[in-house]
This record gives sequence, C-alpha cells and structure tokens, in this order.
Amino acid sequence: MFTGIVQGSYPVHAIEKKTGLHALWIQLDEERVEGLLPGASVSINGVCLSVVEIEGDRVRFDAIQETLNVTNLGQLEVGQLVNVERSVKFGDEIGGHVVSGHIDGQAKLIEIERPENNVVLHLQVSAVLAKYVFSKGFIGIDGCSLTVVNADRTTGTFQVWLIPETLRITYFPGLKVGANLNIEIDRQTQTIVETVERVLADRV
Repeated sequence: MFTGIVQGSYPVHAIEKKTGLHALWIQLDEERVEGLLPGASVSINGVCLSVVEIEGDRVRFDAIQETLNVTNLGQLEVGQLVNVERSVKFGDEIGGHVVSGHIDGQAKLIEIERPENNVVLHLQVSAVLAKYVFSKGFIGIDGCSLTVVNADRTTGTFQVWLIPETLRITYFPGLKVGANLNIEIDRQTQTIVETVERVLADRV
C-alpha cells in the first residue's frame, strides 16, 4: 500500500528487454535503499513493483507484459526519471490517500499551463475511466496523489494543479504535451459508481 506522496524522482540506470518482460534498474539514493530487501514493494510511476535484486544504490524491478501493456513503463528509456515511493509501514502518516499501485490505464497530457507559482496539467482519459473522475475527487497520476479539477466526463478531460513542492519532488517539470501518464482511480469512487450502475441496470 502507498499514500501517493512521492518521495523523489530517480533515473532509470538500465533496461534489460526480454520476451514478455522488462528488467528495470533504477538508481536510488541511500535513504531510499536503506532497509530495502528483495520482495519489498515499491511504487515506480505509480506501479507497484517487487524488488528483485539490489546492487549498491541500483535496484532491479521486473515489469511483465501485462504491466507493460497497461502502464507507461514499457515506454521508459535509460536516463529518464521516474517517481518513486516506498510502501507504507505500520504507523506511518497517510498524507495523501490510500493507493494500491494497480494502474487502471493511462491519461494523455494534452496541455500544460504555467501560471505564476503553479503548473496546470490538462489530461484526457478514455470513456471507460472518465466516469470515475470527479471534480474535487482524488486520482493517482504516475504515483502522485492529486485533486481533480474541472472534470468533464463527456470529453474525458480534467485538470490537476501542481504546487512548487510537487514539482520539486517529482519528475513532472520535464513533462511534455503528448506524454502518457499512469492513472489509478479512487477505489471508493469506483465502487460507488459500479454499484449504482448495477442497481439501475437491475431495475430495467
């Protein structure tokens, strides 16, 4: 389990591309590696991955074909930064919202605004995901817990506003229009929407 509070952005050191699997080597720092063991869960761009191997400050994660199909991990290149969060420990403060690391799909970045002291990302998702995106609701974007603004379910578009601290700790300052970002919808919202849909369908 994660909180959506990204702990830093770190470079992809190497990628070993195999049939149906990419072995991703991420170069972390001493704080992120401390106490980390093989089998531990780490969020990489919002995707829950298991530690396979540790060599000094380099950590290997395996992304299987389904993960590569659904997320943007298959589009990574060596040197590219990724958002990283270690899993929550018992007693930790939950500063964001509960995030599973199970990605629902990707959003396309269609516009970037840069008003003073802010960055506004305009995103678009498929109709399948749009019905779960509500203004003032939570959404996970590449592992970052953010609040939805101006959601339009007819177009699948919405905005998120990034404060300076989010820009400092994530790789988001390097984003370009056209980028694909991993999306995890709020599970409580998904449950409510799907329950209402089933109830209404049963009444027809």
